[in-house]
Amino acid sequence: MVDAEIDPGRFATRFASPRGFRQAYVQEGAGGAPLVLLHGWPETKRIWWRNIEPLAQSGFEVIVPDLRGFGESDVAPDRFQDVAAHARDIHALVAGHLDHPRATLVAGDLGGAVALDLCLRFPDFAQRLVLFNAPVPYDAEAMAKLNTRGHREAGDYFLRQGRDPDGLAADLATPDQRRRYIATFYTSRFWGHPGSFSADAVDFQTEPFADPAKLRASFGAYESVFSEAARSEPPMVAAHRRVATETLILFGASDHVMPPDWDAMAAVACPNHVGPFRVREAGHFLQWEAADVLNGAIRAFCRDLLER
Repeated sequence: MVDAEIDPGRFATRFASPRGFRQAYVQEGAGGAPLVLLHGWPETKRIWWRNIEPLAQSGFEVIVPDLRGFGESDVAPDRFQDVAAHARDIHALVAGHLDHPRATLVAGDLGGAVALDLCLRFPDFAQRLVLFNAPVPYDAEAMAKLNTRGHREAGDYFLRQGRDPDGLAADLATPDQRRRYIATFYTSRFWGHPGSFSADAVDFQTEPFADPAKLRASFGAYESVFSEAARSEPPMVAAHRRVATETLILFGASDHVMPPDWDAMAAVACPNHVGPFRVREAGHFLQWEAADVLNGAIRAFCRDLLER
């Protein structure tokens, strides 16, 4: 018997094409308060397998997409993988295809950058935001007294994926090489708290990245940081621009890729915030490592929405 937490078929996958490519998503708890869970890198919708059922049972309509080029979603014909393209995809899927003009967003890593863009690009869409372990804009003046630099040894992947994505993809020539590369982010790079992912869980999370086209596409957000040609349009997030959306900030502080004062940085970027709260013995993958904590925090933060 396959453990439900690592069963790819645990939740039914739906598909829609509001933006000219087939986007995959899970939808559970239809009719509840709309809640959109946005994965990051190197993740797919599978990273939310410990959250979907408890949150749906709490009264949310839980919507969990694979971002374009990730998991079961197609690589978009325009080939863009930047934050703005992802944000427009999510808005088209949730507000357009699923007819939810407002929704609460929960996100970390790349998904967090997408969520911040959504809050700025479509300010009436984002009802609330739950943000953890995600890139936030750097404001040199407002953050002058904070430790805003991540561990230097953790940054090699960012530079290679952003500046030499084709070369890196070519070096990872086999499915096993691609999966072993992704596995390091769940294990030896210490993004997560030590021991958070069993060998079976690592296999489950890395399997979608065995596809060479999907792995290469997943580097696109990093590429867009360095190359204007890789951006579908200018980004919305900027150093001095604040996100007004009411935001719950959580920080898995065992993370070795986020800056040590990330939680305080997020509080600057999102001044209308609750917290920040540090989560013990959890790191970058808070939704998996501390699923019960995150699920409970979402329920408490959105209790009034569930009572309507």
